[in-house]
Amino acid sequence: MEMTGKSVNNVEVVFLNGRLDAYNSNLVEGKFNEIIDSGKVQIVADLSGVDYISSSGLRVMLSSLKKLNKMGGTLKLSCLQHYVLEVFEIAGFTQLFQIYDSDKEAIASF
Repeated sequence: MEMTGKSVNNVEVVFLNGRLDAYNSNLVEGKFNEIIDSGKVQIVADLSGVDYISSSGLRVMLSSLKKLNKMGGTLKLSCLQHYVLEVFEIAGFTQLFQIYDSDKEAIASF
């Protein structure tokens, strides 16, 4: 799993690339916690590079969303590949997350 980030208008955009599974979900959770602990509570996760997500990956996304919500922030998702979007739909997570087709749309929604 590769992760990079950039700040745009007080929104932290995190680009994830690779498989988001039990093997590396702790790395992703650590990155989100690092961002949150630095005081940034508006996050967009660009999942265009994620070709697989497991229940461990879903857990990280949900726990990060809950943590951000408690702090008055949120985690929005963008650029999901079809398979990953399908997993979110089956898990019922499309009701919990705001999902956008592009980073630009997600950033503008804040």
